[in-house]
Amino acid sequence: MSEPGSGIDGGEVRRRFAEEARAERPDLALLCLLIGAAADPRLDEAGLDAAQIELDRLAGQLPFRPGGPHAWAVALRDLLGGLYGFGGSAADYERLESSLLHAVLTRRRGLPILLSVVWMEVARRAGAPVHGVALPGHFVVGFGPPGDIERQVLVDPFDGGRLLTGGDAERLVAGATGAPLEPSMLEPAEPLDVVVRILNNVRSWAAARPERSDVALWAVELGLAVPSHPARLRYERGQLLVQRGDFVGGAVELEEYASLVEVVDEAMAERVRKEAFAARALLN
Repeated sequence: MSEPGSGIDGGEVRRRFAEEARAERPDLALLCLLIGAAADPRLDEAGLDAAQIELDRLAGQLPFRPGGPHAWAVALRDLLGGLYGFGGSAADYERLESSLLHAVLTRRRGLPILLSVVWMEVARRAGAPVHGVALPGHFVVGFGPPGDIERQVLVDPFDGGRLLTGGDAERLVAGATGAPLEPSMLEPAEPLDVVVRILNNVRSWAAARPERSDVALWAVELGLAVPSHPARLRYERGQLLVQRGDFVGGAVELEEYASLVEVVDEAMAERVRKEAFAARALLN
């Protein structure tokens, strides 16, 4: 893949992201690449195109319709996990690049959900019956009929595409939540659900690094562009603006959030209005 050049304006990234998130059939790869453009000032139009071309190139190396779900899973494992070495480790959780699709395609390392996006996008381009499975704490990929425990084949891209048995999936869920695996957990994840989960990962990464409030802010702003986003993102954005020195902008955002929540929680609205007042006082 070619090296990116000058990046895309942040406002343009947010506009395009919002437009795609509201499309009838949102393009998962494009949304993930726009998240990368928000994070990486070097990622330009050529870089976006190069990432899509790379996904196409990888798909072109899969066998032509190798067979049923198991055959597809093995083919993806052998190509992506075997030949190209896509996978992850604990150290990848410490890197923002692990949540950026263009960087994952270059480094071949990433978080489970981004590696799953690679698996899904390559498989989809090749015609495989594929979908994402948002197990609690660990995203995996399913081949075959969604929700059909008998015929569905699950793979773990984080572990190089290892095929999972029913017991493996149960252990992943138990390790993350302590609860048993429920059939509902095997339902396909919609593209916007995947994107929201990626943005949540980015926000968690930034929350552990207060000096990276810039990352937290763009992640929140992209989250606000997703339809049916939680109102609390408005509160989070207001706090971040204040933290970054935009006291008026942050106060306005906090006041608008207070207006939204006062019908259900007057005490919370009053606390937030006090935060907004304190932010404005910082101008004096």
